[in-house]
Amino acid sequence: MALGPAQPGRAGHGGAGAAASAPVASDGSATGGPGAAGHSGSGTASGPAATGGSGTRPGGAAPGGTASPAADGPVSGRATDALTGSADDSNAASAGNARTGNGADGPMPPADRPASGSSSAADALPTSGDGPTPGTRRPRRRTAAPVPWPVARERAARAADGPRAPESCVPEDALGRTLAEPLTALTDLPPFDTSAMDGWAVSGPGPWDLDRAAGGDGSDRGILAGHAATTLADGHAVAIATGARVPDGATAVLRSEHGEVHDRGDRRVRLAASRAVPLGQDIRPRGQECGHGEPLLPAGVPVTPAVLGLAAAAGYDRLTAHPRPRVEVLVLGDELLGHGLPREGRIRDALGPMLGPWLRALGADALAPRPLGDDADALHAAITGSTADVVLTTGGTASGPVDHVHPALHRIGAEVLVDGVAVRPGHPMLLARIAPGRHLVGLPGNPLAAVSGLLTLAEPLLRTLAARPPATPSRAPLGAAVAGHPHDTRLVPVAYADDPRHGRTATPLPFHGPAMLRGIAAADALAVVPPGGADRGDLVDLLELPWPTGSAAYGPEGAGPSYGPGAHPGDGRPVRSTFSAPPTGGAA
Repeated sequence: MALGPAQPGRAGHGGAGAAASAPVASDGSATGGPGAAGHSGSGTASGPAATGGSGTRPGGAAPGGTASPAADGPVSGRATDALTGSADDSNAASAGNARTGNGADGPMPPADRPASGSSSAADALPTSGDGPTPGTRRPRRRTAAPVPWPVARERAARAADGPRAPESCVPEDALGRTLAEPLTALTDLPPFDTSAMDGWAVSGPGPWDLDRAAGGDGSDRGILAGHAATTLADGHAVAIATGARVPDGATAVLRSEHGEVHDRGDRRVRLAASRAVPLGQDIRPRGQECGHGEPLLPAGVPVTPAVLGLAAAAGYDRLTAHPRPRVEVLVLGDELLGHGLPREGRIRDALGPMLGPWLRALGADALAPRPLGDDADALHAAITGSTADVVLTTGGTASGPVDHVHPALHRIGAEVLVDGVAVRPGHPMLLARIAPGRHLVGLPGNPLAAVSGLLTLAEPLLRTLAARPPATPSRAPLGAAVAGHPHDTRLVPVAYADDPRHGRTATPLPFHGPAMLRGIAAADALAVVPPGGADRGDLVDLLELPWPTGSAAYGPEGAGPSYGPGAHPGDGRPVRSTFSAPPTGGAA
């Protein structure tokens, strides 16, 4: 049995940090490093237990140990979270909203062995509205089995009763919304016969006498777009521009490259054709695209730039569309910086800059992110004071001493709909109804884990609120094998590549740990890998990203021969760390 290197826990976040961050062998065992000095808590879980690294003595460091699936008994609070997956990536160290000590770096023991107790917020959290009294132990949150990933997405899609009431808006404000009423042509398109080419409008068979000033503007330029046209007599022709109204009496348009002009010297100019001119050639007839009253698009279609163009052409000055759901992002964590380089144990906030544009790409109206730090009262005030349809929090979804999301939900009497999902990364995500028609989505603090939570819970919820149709299902064969979790779904960043055997493949990318963004920044999609993994060439479902990236950012050499925990390209280069073992990057 191969064991990976142990990692230390974070001071102030409970013992047995190693169990949360060390790779776990295929049989479910994991090595453990020293527990963290500071806060710790013990809990009981049925299933794998940690020995040695429990860290149950406040103020001291516990020795390292090994987690064995054969054990079944008390373990430390942080080790329990890591082994059951309830805090696998909400707060592990990263270049984003991350804290060390809670990340899982490999396949976990069976996730269908829940810790004892209910997932209800009312049962799990203190009855006092202000949390634990100073000097007392923080109440431990008890969790049930995580929700399967497909069930969580379906539950999120059905959490809202439906979209908000439609409203009339100017076309530019409708972009990104969804049509609430069918789009019906208010006019014929085109509204009159128009020329499809530059050339001459001709009447009857040639040759033709060329009228120089038939356009009616006093010039010899012929008929221009936007100008009225007079009647064209039989045997005559007049110059015409593309898009101009064809004069009455015209039978065809002769392209400029197919005509020959001859000056007869008696102020008469003759036009001859170098080839036959069929009746109606290069004339766009009135109503060719649609007639007045014809249905163009049904309700429920997203308003794209092309839809705006069609609506304008069809005569619309206003559109009836569903409002974009309003989302407020609350960024939690005292360790986060808004600018500059990481310093003094603090890191840059990666989620605030990322989530706003991503939410807008999902059809939401995202407010400017609000940094709150690790302040329970500030979080409570922000949630209760928000008027947004959806509140999105980053970090704080586990059960550590500064993880305030669950206590805040209990304090306001929220209904928790999803509390943990069987997916890697992003296991400790949650969804709650905080008021009628208003919801909170709690994302883990690690960047890639937060993306997982965004696409698992926020996207289906926002899709319902915005009345957007589900994305067209997409599948592709894997370009490399992907090691699977025994019971959880994995979301794997992939880029499209051409394979001589399988055609277009989804090639797994490196830098795929829950604390990393390099993989997702170069990805075209996230591959949905079922429990147990998938081999090269296996068809997998894809969650495509709303922008093209990966094919240009990574070549085929970006992925290794296989994809599994600890398989990161950075393992072979010097590590700029005082820690004895090279960092792997966590469970993906």
